[in-house]
Amino acid sequence: MNADQLFKARRHQFITILGRGSVEVFESILDRLLAWDLLNWEEYEYVKSPGLLSRSSRNLLDVITCKGTRACELFVVVLKDVIHSSQLTGLILGNYKPPEETDESSASLSSLASQTLQKHRPDIVRKLHGHIAAVLELLHRHGHFSKYECEEVQLPIYTPSQQARKLLDLTKAKGDDTAKVLLDYIESEPGPVKHILGNICLKYQEKLSSTLAAQSRFLTNYAGTENMCLEDIYVDCILEIANTAAENDCLSFLVGLEDIFGSDGVSNKYADTVLITGEAGSGKSTSLQKIQQLWATKQAFQDITFVFAFSCRRLNFIDKPVSLKILLFEHCCWPDDHQDEVFQYILDHPEEIMFMFDGFDEFKFQFTDEEKHCSPTKPITALNLIFNLLQGNLMKNTKNVMTSRPNAVTANLRKYLQKEITLKGFSREGIEMFIRKCHSNSSSAEHILHFVEANSALHGLCHVPFFCWIVSKCHEQLMQNCSDFTHTMTDVYLLILEHFLLHFTQSCQGINEVLLSRVATILRLSKLALDGLTSCCYIFSAAQLREAEVSEEDISLGFLVHSHSFSHACSVVNKRNYEFLHITVQCFFAALYITLNDNVGQSTLYSLFKHNQENTSPNMMSAACLKGWLFYCDQSGEQHKRRSEVMLQEAERSNLQITASFVSGLLSGRHRNLMGKTSLIQRRSKKCKLVKKCLAKSIQKHFLSIPPAVGGEKKSMHALPEFVWWIKCIYEMQDNDLAKQAVSKLDVDHLKLTYCGIGPVECTALAYVLKHLKNPVGLQLDYNSVGDLGIEQLLPCLDICQSIYLRGNNISDQGISKLVDRALDSCNLQKIALFHNNLTDACTPYFAKLLKHKDNFLALRLGNNHLTAAGAEVLAEGLKQNNSIQYLGLWGNKIGGAGACALAAALENNTSMLWLSLVGNDVGSQGAKALALMLKKNTILEELCLQENNLVDEDMLHFAEGLQNNSSLKVLKLAQNRISRKGVEFIVKALKHNVTIASIWRKSRDCRGDRRNDSRKKIDILIKNWKRELCALLLLPSWFFCLMNCIDR
Repeated sequence: MNADQLFKARRHQFITILGRGSVEVFESILDRLLAWDLLNWEEYEYVKSPGLLSRSSRNLLDVITCKGTRACELFVVVLKDVIHSSQLTGLILGNYKPPEETDESSASLSSLASQTLQKHRPDIVRKLHGHIAAVLELLHRHGHFSKYECEEVQLPIYTPSQQARKLLDLTKAKGDDTAKVLLDYIESEPGPVKHILGNICLKYQEKLSSTLAAQSRFLTNYAGTENMCLEDIYVDCILEIANTAAENDCLSFLVGLEDIFGSDGVSNKYADTVLITGEAGSGKSTSLQKIQQLWATKQAFQDITFVFAFSCRRLNFIDKPVSLKILLFEHCCWPDDHQDEVFQYILDHPEEIMFMFDGFDEFKFQFTDEEKHCSPTKPITALNLIFNLLQGNLMKNTKNVMTSRPNAVTANLRKYLQKEITLKGFSREGIEMFIRKCHSNSSSAEHILHFVEANSALHGLCHVPFFCWIVSKCHEQLMQNCSDFTHTMTDVYLLILEHFLLHFTQSCQGINEVLLSRVATILRLSKLALDGLTSCCYIFSAAQLREAEVSEEDISLGFLVHSHSFSHACSVVNKRNYEFLHITVQCFFAALYITLNDNVGQSTLYSLFKHNQENTSPNMMSAACLKGWLFYCDQSGEQHKRRSEVMLQEAERSNLQITASFVSGLLSGRHRNLMGKTSLIQRRSKKCKLVKKCLAKSIQKHFLSIPPAVGGEKKSMHALPEFVWWIKCIYEMQDNDLAKQAVSKLDVDHLKLTYCGIGPVECTALAYVLKHLKNPVGLQLDYNSVGDLGIEQLLPCLDICQSIYLRGNNISDQGISKLVDRALDSCNLQKIALFHNNLTDACTPYFAKLLKHKDNFLALRLGNNHLTAAGAEVLAEGLKQNNSIQYLGLWGNKIGGAGACALAAALENNTSMLWLSLVGNDVGSQGAKALALMLKKNTILEELCLQENNLVDEDMLHFAEGLQNNSSLKVLKLAQNRISRKGVEFIVKALKHNVTIASIWRKSRDCRGDRRNDSRKKIDILIKNWKRELCALLLLPSWFFCLMNCIDR
């Protein structure tokens, strides 16, 4: 479909995309169209006329469509560059070329200044940021702009980009002399520079930095019973970012938080917000606190003048309309004097401002961009104010950092994200460093580390920073128990419960006696937790605690900590607010209430495990929790039960899933008798049976939805997000019979779990359940967070895997050693794919061992790692003794000519290898010669991939000789090398003596247009001629020749 036909067929969709976007995006599109001369000035004024965006969008489409097919193609180029790809879903847009660049030197001599400003308009708009006032002063001084026009450009209703465009529009109307003054200024200034702060702003910066330094000094999340200095306890987590510049979405890993505003991974260069996502307990709040400390202590981010940090949980309690000024000064840091001057500096220099929003998923309403707001002085709800800051309608070009759990990130929000970074917990080294920092005594730290590493499941749990803190804090209770006892998340949280209770009582009683003596306290706290979850409330006032009958003694246990709300004076004791130590602790106590309280019936449990999947909104409550939130303590048991069932459907989904996991663990056979005197064992047994039934049926229902396999293909299943949650619940119950029942009806050949956020904790649960499968499967875990720790957790289910795919999982050589050791003992495992990881030559001895000793191994793919010639030589030694492997992929490494020579020598007499990929390895002439020689002797290889290897025409002479004596190769891929027509002629001559080759890929960078197509066509024609001659020689009918060509296609 041509571009103009696409415009007519999808006009409504184009209008919807443009009309629902921001004004900034629409004006950015107009900038590009002006620069490419797709719009003249009259058309620009017509399209930009004030009114609804949808009306302007229609006008723009009308203008572009009238200009013909090429104009429509260029508009598509602009659209794909400016608008995020997630908004273009459903539109099949062609890959069109932008207009060719003209020679800048000659163009600038012949062009008028106004034409130059128009041609470079998008870049000039960005360059003018931070210079508007200086430019206007210059133009006013030279008599080009009046005072009124300068004031009009700087109206506060305009964003910095809109001010720049207003300036350019007025300059265009003034003529070429004005344009020349502006152009001279732009050429003399290399870019926006940070202004020297006056005494007023400098004084406020010092106050703000000292305030943030004090706030970030101690770790806030875990400060229930002690103050931990952030500097003493902080350990970097794994930060993963999608490298959009690389092919195949290869993942790169950031070194530290200082790099979050770098150029890597930018998906929308016009957006201002960097999002850090991670599951509960992964360290999001602590990472943001570290960024705050780095700026306040002048260690990083020194291009930022002011940093304003907010908690979204607390922003929920701002119940009055606020302006931007009130939000910054009253709810963050108040200037001692000259508030108006400070605020004006903030408005004038947005590129020097950083906003931090922690816990976006805890906002009461889902993100929306329907209500636009661009006035910094007009009051509006805090929620809409934040939403417009994120969109750029207010304070465009600030640096925004936001944290959230993944489930709250909608497609609508992603439109306004510059990049998305995933926080993936501790690495193996991070766990060790954290435990050593927690324990100054080195022998004690060594003892704990040895204990943790000896327990595989516990080691996997420590991948989550909050779990690691619990394990480190409760090490005494942990090591008193049997080392095999602590397997699950529930086990870890029972440890913290025991630790706090024992620490508070300081008695010689056993833990069971202490638990029984504190049953009433536990029930009060757990009821508070459940009511809070069902009402999406995580901060509790003193009045609410009295309603729930929570006493000062209950608070002193340490599970509730002070939370200073923005809406109340925290200095007044009776107005102090409290929150649970961590959101997962609140979920754990809610699960305790569901498990222990007899008034919680089976219908409530059913609602918990059959949570409405269509309700994906993070929070649904409309009233502020702090005011008017009732606990219904005077309700009867039946009334409370019915209310709980209804409220469960409105609670935040991710919190309910965590709670359900804890309920599963607490109802397991190991913990079912916990505080048994508080509940009838028979009733708790019924709860356990119901949970098992829900889990087994949910998974089996999911299996039934799998479509039948297409003829000739394997039956595969791409798991839904709930599948991993169900698996984790089954693991928490530690019931082998339930695991067997759950997967008894899974009849697939391939199980796909890509992009499911699977880390070591999830790997432990998967292995526990999947090892009970009846038939071997292929397990695909691409683009997760498996890592070396996750490899260790997956080992128990490796016996049931025919193949395992672990692309983009940050796996290093350390994880490979354990994977290969287990693979050698697994008779079913035949394929391993580990491309896009962090493997080096150190892993190759393990794979060489695998090749030497596993006689049914079929495929090894190690593309896009860090292997060199040394690693290839080690692999070659393994290949010499292997007669089973059929597929070897080493693309995107650095094996060079020496590595290719080693592999070629190993494959000369190989009797199994069908496919070899050495793409992008710079094998050069040395490697080409060796591979060509290998083709002379090898009688089994069918496909050889050598794209991007700096091959030249002389190398084709060697391949020509190899092909003359080869009788097996069908496909030879030589694209993206330095091969000209001369090299093609060598290959063409050789093909006269080869009857098996079916396809040669050749796409030279040195040849363009028809020359390239002629070379490819010449090879294809020659191959067809051989087939025709062969049919004639064998007296076969003409239809047989046609059949051969159809088979090739």
